[in-house]
Amino acid sequence: MDVFAEYLARIDNLGHRDRTEEILEWITKKYPHLVPKIAWNQPMFTDHGTFIIGFSVSKHHLAVAPEKAGINHFSNEIAKAGYDHTKELVRIRWDGPVDFSLLERMIEFNITEKANCSTFLAEIGIADTLKEKTPLSHTMESGVFGMVIHQLVWTLHRNSL
Repeated sequence: MDVFAEYLARIDNLGHRDRTEEILEWITKKYPHLVPKIAWNQPMFTDHGTFIIGFSVSKHHLAVAPEKAGINHFSNEIAKAGYDHTKELVRIRWDGPVDFSLLERMIEFNITEKANCSTFLAEIGIADTLKEKTPLSHTMESGVFGMVIHQLVWTLHRNSL
């Protein structure tokens, strides 16, 4: 978990830091073949160079990004777990429980779905975005891109203090 140490140290709220570390450690132990890394200043896990799942810390929730296909596949289960979600992002509130079995199913789904993927992000997600002619601002507000923008704004704000 050394790869995440600096990221975790920057989480000011100790409860949020502990929860984030718990989830990252759980994934590291459950899936030792996944590569933990920081990309776009976000903790994430990859398999053969392709994105599997990423995380972002917010004031009220931990954002989980399993890619659009995973959100679509597990939409009903995400709602049953009491989580809010967008097309590419699940929000686990800090004051609520973590459904580890749901995280496990989402990770397993992505590992299976992306077994033959040779790109970092699923091509279908990018193609769908382009096909829909989604405005860049909307694209940037969801999923991994949203996490990148969120972290960039947070970092700029933090550095200005």
